[in-house]
Amino acid sequence: MLKNLKNLLLAGLVGLCGGIGAAQAEVTVEFWHSFDGGSGEALGKIIENFEAANPDINIEAQHIGNYNDIVAKLQAAIPANRAPDAVIMEVTRYGLFADRGVLLDLTDYVNNDPLKDDLFDFAREVGVFEGKNYIVPFNSSTPVLYYNKDIFARAGFTEEPPLKTYDDILAAAKQITEKLGGEGITGIAAPGQFARWGLIMDNDSDLIDSKTGDILIDSPNTIEAYEWMASLVHEHKVASPDGVTKESNGRDAFLAGKAGIMLNSTGNYGRSKKALGDNLAVRPMPCNKVCAVPIGGAGIGILSSAEKDVQDAAYKFISFAASPESNAIWFSGTGYMPINRHTAEQPLAAAAVEGKPGITVAIDQLGFARGRPRPPVVTWMRATEYDMWQAMALGQRDVTETLEDFADRTRKEAERTN
Repeated sequence: MLKNLKNLLLAGLVGLCGGIGAAQAEVTVEFWHSFDGGSGEALGKIIENFEAANPDINIEAQHIGNYNDIVAKLQAAIPANRAPDAVIMEVTRYGLFADRGVLLDLTDYVNNDPLKDDLFDFAREVGVFEGKNYIVPFNSSTPVLYYNKDIFARAGFTEEPPLKTYDDILAAAKQITEKLGGEGITGIAAPGQFARWGLIMDNDSDLIDSKTGDILIDSPNTIEAYEWMASLVHEHKVASPDGVTKESNGRDAFLAGKAGIMLNSTGNYGRSKKALGDNLAVRPMPCNKVCAVPIGGAGIGILSSAEKDVQDAAYKFISFAASPESNAIWFSGTGYMPINRHTAEQPLAAAAVEGKPGITVAIDQLGFARGRPRPPVVTWMRATEYDMWQAMALGQRDVTETLEDFADRTRKEAERTN
């Protein structure tokens, strides 16, 4: 009898433990992202809201670094079977992973989600590669022109100068450098890769044609654009070489009041406004030969290696992050463009538009914004472009020679990867 009693107690204990386990069971989604500072805080709020609404799902968010870091670490993690379940992927670089079967085809998820009708057309388009949906947009941007009003005033500008062409920007940067260079202030921060792409576009060219796939790196207008950009550093010396060897140095110099002009993503609006306050001015990118800007940013993809229940949970989070409520938190906190048609109806978004002058400049550029190519070769091209740019900007190599070599190598890499 004692033995039977022990068996009954043991069975009851096992059953109780099993019940507790079921009550506490939850799905964890390991999510790699690239956001820190104010952007990281906004993302954290969105995740907090999602988990409150979905207590059975835990979003294990990990800041990996910038877009380049994510690509490199994802490439290393895949063969080691240590890839995350979901990941932020920059809009020109996810094609490589989609092409290799690393990213899950989200077409059915998206088609069955009412969210799809709420997204702006540009937001829907950036997630499609070869007719299938692989990422859902989260942070969308265009480059914009930022300038420091206080620096302009101290440099002798009594009114805003024209900033619509290469010549306009160079003239303003020269005046700032001449007047304030003794204080360690330069006229302009060396343009980062996203801004470089925008400057090439507004010189009526591109790096790769987004429709035909033709390599345009060595086209005359692209060469002309790089010649001008490089001259800011090694010829006119209105931009510090520190921002060439490490792009974030240029941004940080602007935020610290050590550069008068910065061409950068609208995603930098939040930190720029926090750093400069009322001294921040935001204007459209120049229209040197045409008005054109690239659509940048990133979307969230799901790894095909994740378990089905994790994939389902990850998509639930993705859809939540693109909702009007979440997108309003993101827009108001960072300056990235709204991707949802109903975001503007949210009180947070309305307050941002009312109280943060310049936050809508990127939205105003959408009339001449366009998506960029995303075949597999783009990931290689973008990684290689940094070294090419550094050699040209520092005066180590001739621009035409460098770009002709770069174009030839890109065409061969395109043939190999395709």
